[in-house]
Amino acid sequence: MIRQVEYFEKPGRDNTQRCIEIVEGLVSEGRKHIVVATTGGDTALAFGKRFHGKDINLVAVTHNVGYLGPNKDELTPDIRRELQELGVKVYTGPILTRGIEGALMKKFQGVSAQYVVALTLRMFSQGVKVTVEITAEACDAGLIPEDEEVIAVAGTGRGADTVALIEAHSSDRFFDIKVKQLLAKPL
Repeated sequence: MIRQVEYFEKPGRDNTQRCIEIVEGLVSEGRKHIVVATTGGDTALAFGKRFHGKDINLVAVTHNVGYLGPNKDELTPDIRRELQELGVKVYTGPILTRGIEGALMKKFQGVSAQYVVALTLRMFSQGVKVTVEITAEACDAGLIPEDEEVIAVAGTGRGADTVALIEAHSSDRFFDIKVKQLLAKPL
């Protein structure tokens, strides 16, 4: 199989539209599950609008409430409602490679295994790290099936700049996750 990879000159939201087009191509090949990272909801809304009415399982994964401070939710109730009206399932929970070990690291200035995993994935790009995390998180929540190939979309900061095909597994089987193909990422 020969597949072209799109390399973006710069990371960030300017690449979102092209990522949507790449995902459309994957959907036309018969793929049914898409997981999209989103903070304020703009990226998820763009995907939700593009795939609304199609036979697609679209999941948006957001930061946990409290990520930006006590009781702060980056996804407003209005945006959450709009996503749900578009048929997008929304998962809000802790970042897989942060969690409690991240709090321990901050408190005691140590290094955790989760952090080492995150830094290793980040060597490919921030988006690659996030695609792996959100795939496991959505799988943990039962929003995507385990042992199936899913389209995962993430980015650097805001917007989308990374598209990957990933064999999904829950966090209990984290090292069974396979990044099968990278279709787009920043240089």
